[in-house]
Amino acid sequence: MIKENFQIKNVTILRYKDKNISETTDFVAIEEPLQINIHGKATTVTMRTPGDDVALALGFLFTEGLISSYDDIDDVLQVSSNEVNVLPNISIKPESTDRNFYATSSCGVCGKSSVDAIAATSKYMPAATEIVIDPFILTTLQDKLLSVQSAFESTGGIHASALFKNDGSYMYHSEDVGRHNALDKLIGHALMADRLPLKDHILLLSGRASFELIQKASMAGIGFVVSVGAPSSLAIAIALKNNITLVGFTKKSGFNIYSAPHRIQQ
Repeated sequence: MIKENFQIKNVTILRYKDKNISETTDFVAIEEPLQINIHGKATTVTMRTPGDDVALALGFLFTEGLISSYDDIDDVLQVSSNEVNVLPNISIKPESTDRNFYATSSCGVCGKSSVDAIAATSKYMPAATEIVIDPFILTTLQDKLLSVQSAFESTGGIHASALFKNDGSYMYHSEDVGRHNALDKLIGHALMADRLPLKDHILLLSGRASFELIQKASMAGIGFVVSVGAPSSLAIAIALKNNITLVGFTKKSGFNIYSAPHRIQQ
């Protein structure tokens, strides 16, 4: 039996099957709020899956354009199980945190007060990589992710962002109930490890490719994004603007190419 951990919780449910209702145990993804403070002042609350909270906080600040490198940070403190306090050594102006206090796990930009506020930029944009990937490699990525994504296997309710080398070999991944949180965690780890920009890597998204995910990927200098699901029109526009190769509807039999096809071997 799978043991309860920080990502998964056992719940008792009633299941209807073959015209009968019976009691059984199910596994669900844990969702709890995380408050991110800057010098003790609340900046945002995001609904996330507990774990990797420091990486999530740093990845969030970076992809929001509030910090530009790990050198901007003096310290990060896990104040409690649901609160992180970040101590930057740079000045962050109040207007740069122009967002509502609460963001759901499904939307990292829903709290924004204007369209202009979602257009953060970084020194890694547009993507500078010119790697060329064998198309067969892209068809194998989903199975490689599923082999290590234990929380999804248990619950079916966890999203993942995974990083692969350009030869298709797995590096690491992050999981969360929120797509944007999973990517912020992954980018946060790269930030702390001084691996940015991630220009010679492939990013795999376990679901659809929304605007916010392509925007965050572009902030980290990622030039190759593969999604299992569909991209949105704005995601494609951001990919084109930032020279990102965007691949969607990826499965064993093939995929669709939406931008920068020159990075896929013909």
